[in-house]
Amino acid sequence: MPQTPTSPATSLNPRREFLKSSAQFAAVSALAGVTLPHVHAQGTDTIQVALIGCGGRGAGAASNALSVNTGPVKLVAMADVFAPRLKTAYDALKRKHAASVDVPAERQFIGFDAYKNAMDCLRPGDIAIFTTPLAFRWVHFAYAIEKNLNVFMEKPLTADGPTSRRMIELAAQASAKNLKVGVGLMSRHSRAMQELHQRIGDGQIGDVILMRGYRMAGPLASAFSEANPGPLTDLMYQIKRFHSFIWLSGGCYSDFYIHHIDHLCWMKNAWPVKAQALGGRHYRQSPKGERYIDQNFDSYAVEYTFADGGKMLMDGRCVTGCNDMYFSHVQGSKGMAVAAKNGDCGLPSSIYSGQLPVPERMLWTSEVAPAERDPYQNEWNALTHAIRHDTPFNEVKRGVEASVATSMGRFAAHTGQEITWDAFFNSTVELAPGVDKLTLESASPLMPDAQGIYPIPEPGRKRDREY
Repeated sequence: MPQTPTSPATSLNPRREFLKSSAQFAAVSALAGVTLPHVHAQGTDTIQVALIGCGGRGAGAASNALSVNTGPVKLVAMADVFAPRLKTAYDALKRKHAASVDVPAERQFIGFDAYKNAMDCLRPGDIAIFTTPLAFRWVHFAYAIEKNLNVFMEKPLTADGPTSRRMIELAAQASAKNLKVGVGLMSRHSRAMQELHQRIGDGQIGDVILMRGYRMAGPLASAFSEANPGPLTDLMYQIKRFHSFIWLSGGCYSDFYIHHIDHLCWMKNAWPVKAQALGGRHYRQSPKGERYIDQNFDSYAVEYTFADGGKMLMDGRCVTGCNDMYFSHVQGSKGMAVAAKNGDCGLPSSIYSGQLPVPERMLWTSEVAPAERDPYQNEWNALTHAIRHDTPFNEVKRGVEASVATSMGRFAAHTGQEITWDAFFNSTVELAPGVDKLTLESASPLMPDAQGIYPIPEPGRKRDREY
């Protein structure tokens, strides 16, 4: 049985913890569609929600919240640091869910303290949605716990050791107060992957030896950025282009590749003990000929090693015109499985005899009822079911562990060094100390040089830090 990476805050047996967690999630998911009496924690039928972080993912999470099959939910407050972004999200949600959106101007908050204002509009037992860049995750989570609020938070959760340890501690505090916390790693709520996980656990492909994840396509979101054209401050420009900056998002590696890393580790019921990697940036000019100033590589190839010697490969690329690949596979001693046929967790999952995923070797393929094919909606149904029926639900610990595993690969590529789980998790390097004290006028934790250029990873030269 694989031994787990250990640390003061995460000593656990990964297989036992994975199986325990999987059983809990499966039980909650199975009950999520059952019609039962709806009793909100505060004795009312409607759960109120506040959205903190109003970008595209935030609007999507809020829409899922307002579409649950477990009882009425109402959006009552919104917060962001950019007023136009809040308005765009509000308008879209109001068009789609008019009867469930009640956010007048006095409950629309802008600024670094806006998260407090929005959560102050909720009652204990309501839900705060955190879809800001990850740098602010622990700050917002701590306030939600203080206010006795349930939480849904987007992935990733952390990008360094100190905030990972902090989030583990906060997760324990949330559980002690019986708060329910969902994390946006929706692969765990894919009905196809839940069944695949069970079948792999039952030995249908033998021992898991190798796992492979690929997300290789053109640039997307804000991964590549040109110099700040003004009038935004460096801090506000970086938040607007958060995928470009490691302190805010973990960069494109952490934000884009965490889903494959999470669900492949789940299939093995273990987290890796170490990682080594290659990575680089082929192009530093935009199509317009302007210099890119972000901190990302455009190509990553990471090899993770597990305690039993098993391997996981994660290949990522953000380059236009190359061979696009976006899927994940699991290789076993008796056969192989397709986990995500396309995308982060695209249907169907399937199992094959031998190592080739060809039709004549298919042994099983997933079949999922139409109402349960959306894992984003499934995770919200599960969270609100747990709230209404007071069943344990806290996904933060494994969300942090998925974030640590992902960050290990990023760190290995950016430094050119092999990194162990223990070394990363116990590191004292915090990418954004004092983030809880930032204001609209603050200097950024990361400042450019006189030419507007930010420090970037230099493998082999910068070996103890990424930049």
